[in-house]
Amino acid sequence: MAEQSNYGRGPDEEEEEEEDIDESGYKSSKDAVLFAIDVSKSMLTRPESSDSRNPDAALCPTVAALKCAYALMQQRIISNPNDMMGILLFGTEKSKFQEGDEETGRGGLQYPHCYLLTDLDVPAAADVKHLRNMVEDEEEASELLQASDEEVSMANVLFCANQIFTTKAPNFSSRRLFLVTDNDYPHASNRDARNSAAVRAKDLYDLGVTIELFPISHPDRGYTFDRSKFYNDIVYSATPADPDAPAPLSADIKPANASAKDGISLLQALLSSVASRAAPQRALFSNIPFEIGPGLKIGIKGFILIKRQAPKRTKYVYLPPDSAKAQLAVLNTTMLAEDTARSVEKEEVRKAYKFGGETVSFNEEEMGKIRNFGDPVLRMIGFKPMSQLPLWANLKHNTFVYPSEEDYVGSTRVFSALHQKLLKSEKFGLAWFIPRRNAVPILAAVYPGAEERNEEGEQVMPPGLWVKPLPFADDIREPPETNPIKAPDEVIDKMRVIVQQLQLPKAVYDPHKYPNPTLQWFYKILQALALEEDLPEKAEDKTVPRHRQIHKRAGQYVVDFGQTLDEHFRKWQKDSGRDVHPTANGGAKRSKPTANGVAKKVKQEDGDDDGPTEEDMRSAYEKDALSKFTVANLKSFLQSKGMSATGKKADLVDAVTRFFETKMEVD
Repeated sequence: MAEQSNYGRGPDEEEEEEEDIDESGYKSSKDAVLFAIDVSKSMLTRPESSDSRNPDAALCPTVAALKCAYALMQQRIISNPNDMMGILLFGTEKSKFQEGDEETGRGGLQYPHCYLLTDLDVPAAADVKHLRNMVEDEEEASELLQASDEEVSMANVLFCANQIFTTKAPNFSSRRLFLVTDNDYPHASNRDARNSAAVRAKDLYDLGVTIELFPISHPDRGYTFDRSKFYNDIVYSATPADPDAPAPLSADIKPANASAKDGISLLQALLSSVASRAAPQRALFSNIPFEIGPGLKIGIKGFILIKRQAPKRTKYVYLPPDSAKAQLAVLNTTMLAEDTARSVEKEEVRKAYKFGGETVSFNEEEMGKIRNFGDPVLRMIGFKPMSQLPLWANLKHNTFVYPSEEDYVGSTRVFSALHQKLLKSEKFGLAWFIPRRNAVPILAAVYPGAEERNEEGEQVMPPGLWVKPLPFADDIREPPETNPIKAPDEVIDKMRVIVQQLQLPKAVYDPHKYPNPTLQWFYKILQALALEEDLPEKAEDKTVPRHRQIHKRAGQYVVDFGQTLDEHFRKWQKDSGRDVHPTANGGAKRSKPTANGVAKKVKQEDGDDDGPTEEDMRSAYEKDALSKFTVANLKSFLQSKGMSATGKKADLVDAVTRFFETKMEVD
């Protein structure tokens, strides 16, 4: 059997078929996150000063943490549908740990004052509903959120987390425990209990679980969290051998606005802190050699940091005729022979190409040899100044590369030295790039990227190298020739004032503040259908201009600019001889300047006064009677509309018909 090559595919489909992507080199993106939230009396105490008009302003730290987990769960369902999440409450009166597990025999009293609110698993709609009810229904939350009079054992909490990770996510590469508490010195009078907790923390570390501490400070009560008392022995820093391991933050979780002292500020700080410790994303390619020179190789990984988001369909869903509940569709594809309708095995399929009028077919092994350009590599060819890398030379999204010590020890040092040298010398490297097996090789520019931080000191962009695919000669097109007219200085000054009035805060555009409204609307519809909520009526679009604020800031400046522009435009028309005058049909016609700059007068065509009007032509078009007009009348009408008036009468009638059809579509 032969499979004909299809040349009518889109670029993405063609690349998918032509390249056999090797999944073995990809870094797994599965992440298991377990929230461990303290339910002590201080964590359940609401802030003293709160805004009664804003219900979120009176959130206690425990509820704020639950709301943070709820927001993260909603986000993960969409962005990372394979990630696991769970919530463990400790310090509660009630105790619960996987009740009903008869095989292991574990009961709810094995870990006193530990309540597993949501087991570690891929979040389902029922889990999201239950958590939503917890954060929205005070009565339901008050029954569970009751602080115990006895102090909970931190060793039990950590061992409970150990059991959850071992049974639910044994093979996950990223497993993290988010510990939210305001108690910086548990078991202050019991040294053995503190040592036991440190041993349990070491067990988690050996298991590959990272403990992320979210310390809660209370500036309104004059309380500041002190890590040195207990948690320096519990939370381990990221090791240099694992650059992907998230490092603990040094800042405490406290309201962003210290004067506010309310729960909503605490919630925003928690959400920001959780977002800053997002799990490492899956690598585009992993551990490929970077040949800087003959005999000099280091290991690198590649990531896509900036990419356009679009709705991603991970499952097919269908509605059975006898049920109103949607179900997941099971896909099954079978190839059939056209003549006998028998099933065709994969080994029988061959790819075929037309050449010289004949079909040339290849089996899978032969196609692999044809498409093999060598092993994956990033090979440096030479160096050039950054001034020779034009901004427009961009075909696809750039790839961010970072050193990897797995195959070549010392890669980080060499990579750092190359990065600093390229930054200092303002140069980029020209490289031969094959990102994965069976990929088409390309020429790429390897240029350095400096580290960027915001005013709060948080890293916005990491330091590293960027690989930019360069276009081939056939990809480059010359831009059309233009002859722009330079505006006078007075007009430019007027516009400069308008731009200054409409600048964003600090003259910086932050894309995180303007989410894609179409994408967010799609997610809201999905959420409403999954959680059986009411469908939203209107999408929230933060990209819509604030017209009232714009008018208040720059309204008068815009009017002044328009008047100044009109004055200079009329002056330019007079000086260049390009005056505009009305034509016979009510349109506008601009005369062209002669060699000496004086405009020629437009010659009145014979029959302009007696020719048919547009209303006459439209009436004849609607009655399909355009052929009754003479050739002169048809040519006169087409010329008045700036259209070609050559050809026979039938061609002229077709041109007039196309004119009215196009106009009706626009209207």
